[in-house]
Amino acid sequence: MTDILEQYRFEKYLLEVAIATLKEGGSASRLTDYSFLPPMDAWGFPKYPGKTLILPAHADLIAGLKTFIQANRAYLIEEDSCLGTWIHPTTGAYYLDITTSCETLEEARQKAIERGKVEGRAIIALYNSLREETVYL
Repeated sequence: MTDILEQYRFEKYLLEVAIATLKEGGSASRLTDYSFLPPMDAWGFPKYPGKTLILPAHADLIAGLKTFIQANRAYLIEEDSCLGTWIHPTTGAYYLDITTSCETLEEARQKAIERGKVEGRAIIALYNSLREETVYL
């Protein structure tokens, strides 16, 4: 019974993440308790840009989320990580990330550029959910 209940909670979470992503253009949530992060004055970016999954605009978002979470569960439950989703405003592509954040824009910019170099995939944007502001790198 517990496995069935957990499976239901997970499927519900996937649906809620997909809805939030489509409605808001992105989301940030914790896999550990299936909660969404409230808007905060911090700059979010991919913690492991090499693990970012980019899906085309016409892709099955729920299937992509499920695959991404299964492949990256250990990283997504790290203390300073969350599941971040974003829709690229020009291409409509879905970006699924293991997201982290920094309080200042300059610190986030420096860390994002460093992580992109280390992992071989440039981070293209930082996002502040409280300010609803995107800064492109």
